[in-house]
Amino acid sequence: MPDRNPRSTAKIAGHPIHPMLIVFPIAFLVSVLATDIVYLNTGEPGWATASLWLVGAGVVTALMAALAGFADFFGDERVREIADAWRHMIGNLVAVTLAGISWILRASQGAEEAVMPWGLTLSVAVALILAYTGWKGGELTFRHRVAVHEAPTETTIERTVTRERERT
Repeated sequence: MPDRNPRSTAKIAGHPIHPMLIVFPIAFLVSVLATDIVYLNTGEPGWATASLWLVGAGVVTALMAALAGFADFFGDERVREIADAWRHMIGNLVAVTLAGISWILRASQGAEEAVMPWGLTLSVAVALILAYTGWKGGELTFRHRVAVHEAPTETTIERTVTRERERT
């Protein structure tokens, strides 16, 4: 029986990989905003250095999550037919591009020097975009049921039990 819902094509043991990976870039890139704000309030250089490392980790892990996301997006035509999937993908590409620019600025100008004005501006923009694309990702799962397996029907369960009994 074909899946009724759009499916994830990047999976391990039936579990979609993309949702497993997205927690890392989200945590890292939102933390950049927090460490930028703490640096601006304390002047402690360690917080600016933390922002540099966090944005780098966010970009690298976002690229890994994107590979799984692209596999899902291009692996099932039904996913590409959902407008929220396009918004989710394009928004995340914009967020990662801005984070990459932030990483380059911080690495080239110095962690502390890059925080104001562009480091903070970019970290705010990235956090806001991620809030939007996270919402769209939730829409894909909970409204459009991408990668959601249907619960087995009672008939399916009965057939499975009957087959198991016949084997023994």
